[in-house]
Amino acid sequence: MGQAQHKLLSADDYFASPVETRWELIEGVAWDMDAAPVLIHQRVSSRVEVSLSNCMEALSKRGGDDGDGGSNTPPCVLLHAPVDVRLGDITVVQPDVMIVCDPAKLANGKYVNGAPDMVMEVLSASTAKKDRRLKLRLYQSAGVAEYLILDPYGKTVERYLLEAGQYLLPPETLGPEDEIELKVLPGVCIALTDWFLED
Repeated sequence: MGQAQHKLLSADDYFASPVETRWELIEGVAWDMDAAPVLIHQRVSSRVEVSLSNCMEALSKRGGDDGDGGSNTPPCVLLHAPVDVRLGDITVVQPDVMIVCDPAKLANGKYVNGAPDMVMEVLSASTAKKDRRLKLRLYQSAGVAEYLILDPYGKTVERYLLEAGQYLLPPETLGPEDEIELKVLPGVCIALTDWFLED
């Protein structure tokens, strides 16, 4: 994983480029992405997507908690890589998993225009440093309310919650024996054992 070049680029440059290779644009710098993630990354990402999809469907069927049979939950959409997320004029990233609750951010039909409500990055050896440092700072400044870093090898989830423009530190660290209630899925407790592969 490394920087592709040193000339600062714009989001417009990114979207005008050929799509043969996957890369991200972070603060004007192009970053190469692995051709394909390793199998454990893909398997864990898939488990997370299924788990979140089931929870979102259950929450939708429940119809919210406003007492009149209607729903007071946002029209959230679950997305996974490769989907472009434009976080400004010089930044476009492709998070592993995300939830977006503002329809306006999806209105162009091509990419997410603005910060998702929840972002998850699944660590791999080549991306761990970037996910824990560069993207942590990036998602914080962009206003991502909830950032999860899942380590499929150590079987942990680091959860960063945004408060007054800053992520609370240290992050909450959870394991397979724990449950999590995401801010975008209130009232739904997710068993994290569903997110990890068995030994």
